[in-house]
Amino acid sequence: MRRITIWLLSTVAALVLLFSYRTSTMGAGETGAVAAGTDPGAGSWSGTDGGATGSDPSTDTGGGTGTGTGTGGSGTATGSVAQTRWGPVQVKITVSGGKITDVTAVQVPDGNRRDQEINDYAVPILRQEALAAQSAEIDSVSGATVTSDGYRESLQSAIDAAHLR
Repeated sequence: MRRITIWLLSTVAALVLLFSYRTSTMGAGETGAVAAGTDPGAGSWSGTDGGATGSDPSTDTGGGTGTGTGTGGSGTATGSVAQTRWGPVQVKITVSGGKITDVTAVQVPDGNRRDQEINDYAVPILRQEALAAQSAEIDSVSGATVTSDGYRESLQSAIDAAHLR
């Protein structure tokens, strides 16, 4: 009887410890929480439209908040927060003369040291590819596929908000 009681208590203790263990995927919703009243799918644009007067609604897919077509516009656009299984990813682009001149990672997963190592390696590569491509059609970085997918998603949202084609 004593063995059964010890075995049962040990099993219960092991299960409690197992289910209370926090992994890096559990914190993604908490660290990347979107403020109430904001649309996580829309990017935002802050800048000039280069003299353009509106956009073509048939090509606007981003739901951004800017004006103009981006043909010669300048300013910044922040992409939506892409929730990945490792944490939030968000980028901000700087546009000058209708071209992307800079891409900055506003948020990347940083829940643990490994996330930071991966992103220290991957984010500069993703930035370089985005600047070269002038679009969100960039390759994934090996070993950082999830972050690469979130980066592309947020980058496309920023491009849409800036009304770049």
